[in-house]
Amino acid sequence: VGDTGRLTVGESEFEVLDCKKSSLGHWMHIGRVVKGVVRCGDTVNAEVDAARRSAIKRNHTSAHLLQAALREVLGDHVRQAGSYVDENYMRFDFTHFEAVKPEELRAVEALVNEKILAGIPVDTRVMSMADAQQMGAMALFGEKYGDVVRVVRCGDASIEFCGGTHVANTSRIGLFHIVSESSVAAGI
Repeated sequence: VGDTGRLTVGESEFEVLDCKKSSLGHWMHIGRVVKGVVRCGDTVNAEVDAARRSAIKRNHTSAHLLQAALREVLGDHVRQAGSYVDENYMRFDFTHFEAVKPEELRAVEALVNEKILAGIPVDTRVMSMADAQQMGAMALFGEKYGDVVRVVRCGDASIEFCGGTHVANTSRIGLFHIVSESSVAAGI
């Protein structure tokens, strides 16, 4: 999801409801003028909704820890098949050949919380594709990556290609809880 917040020019204010990257690679701030006038060429002050972004960071980093825990408990065949992360929750779609048993879900949840409590530093680096592969970074199957990639590493718990925002330390996540598990398609 994109950031929200506001842009100000003097007394004028633009409420940012979303941010998206255009096909030309420019960042677009989507929203509405709530006070005054904002003109093309104005120099603006951008203010991100920091509380919302922090919640998104927590949920996003927990998705990385969840994938690692699923692979540890269910097996190396588990692969991410989609996800959704916002400030309220995280949904993680993954491949698996059978319904996840309640005791497996409890083990996954406990493992994620163990990694959170361990206070593992989260390191984000931009590097060559070759270096990322050499360090064992996981990539989403079917995604297209360039020669230079961004890798997010939570110690030895998780190493993945990722362009999203993350906490600096797993302890910032707080508590991880699986609310539900269901199948959306055969094997997913």
